[in-house]
Amino acid sequence: MPDRTPAQIEADIVRRREQLAATLDELAVRVHPKTIADDAKAAAAAAVDRTAGRAYLAANRAVGAVRDQLVTEEGAPRLERVVPLALVTVAVVGLYVRSSRRRHR
Repeated sequence: MPDRTPAQIEADIVRRREQLAATLDELAVRVHPKTIADDAKAAAAAAVDRTAGRAYLAANRAVGAVRDQLVTEEGAPRLERVVPLALVTVAVVGLYVRSSRRRHR
């Protein structure tokens, strides 16, 4: 490094002090409890959003698969599948109602 004047050295020291002060301010913000709590909240919200998104996609796929089994491509119900499913549903609901009435007696 070439010989520097005292004014250049002093200016370099001032510049480095300012950089150090900025770095310390940034570190103070990063380790502040409110910043840490806000970061944790943001991470948790993002995780919930990702989980909810995945659950929505899975449910949407499941509904689509069931719909494909019960409805033709033209949108007409597949009676050979809908009628037995409806009968089973009515039977299960009937058994549930009957058993709940017996428990309440």
